[in-house]
Amino acid sequence: MNLIPVDLGVRWTVGDVSPRGFEALRLSVWGAWRMFGPGASYTICVNTVPMERARETIGSLPDGVQWRVVTLEDFPDFLRPHLDAKMAEGVAWKLSPLRIHEDRYELSLDNDCVLWTAPEALRLWLDGAHGAYGLLAEDVARCLGQFETLCGPAPRNSGIRGLPPGFDYAAALRAVINEHPVVMTSELDEQGLQTAALQRALPMLVVTTEEVSICSPFPPHQPEPGRCGAHFVGQNARTLPWSSDGRPAVAHLVDHWARHRKTLETRVWLPIPGSGG
Repeated sequence: MNLIPVDLGVRWTVGDVSPRGFEALRLSVWGAWRMFGPGASYTICVNTVPMERARETIGSLPDGVQWRVVTLEDFPDFLRPHLDAKMAEGVAWKLSPLRIHEDRYELSLDNDCVLWTAPEALRLWLDGAHGAYGLLAEDVARCLGQFETLCGPAPRNSGIRGLPPGFDYAAALRAVINEHPVVMTSELDEQGLQTAALQRALPMLVVTTEEVSICSPFPPHQPEPGRCGAHFVGQNARTLPWSSDGRPAVAHLVDHWARHRKTLETRVWLPIPGSGG
């Protein structure tokens, strides 16, 4: 289904994630392509792993999906002094580069965020009839790192992020960094930076957790997908340094992914292998 006939670019970021993370990315791309059709632009940004390895691991994708290798050089100069030297937890790679489609609506999805139906906020954001808006997702808890005090009271998640055409994202981020010049050491810091920047610069639309759940087997996350999709937080991890109910935490994530995977494939109309799409 071609959702709305606007100029839209969809982007993802992936690095050295678990096999489940790559599987989720394949489902995420197919879900977006089924919603928006071949008229949108689709780009996967790859960091810290060879692009060919990523392509082989993910498998078949719709025709026209673009691949782009990104490095530290793709970060804007003003952000580099605020990045942890080890890029801990993959922090900030979603900001490399800041924008790919500056003159389009740009939708950024986490690789483990799978949509099959457009949430209401996403439809309104693309409509644009009432002006330019930003788009973020609701979260089940406030996880905004060192920027928490700048983000307002509501929990927000940057696994879904929408920027309108022509929006100067660099200026919005720079204003927050100048006010609060910390070194980002976790993905929560990156999420907080984006939330603060967007909420200060634009009126916001928010995808609810009833529509797209923050999905994992560990409370307060939601164990089941939402009406429109699910953000499978934690599935990128190869290991986790803790246990639950006498089992490694990652074993619960593996079981959770296996329980939902076939249903997800059906919901995004994943092609049968060998069918050519």
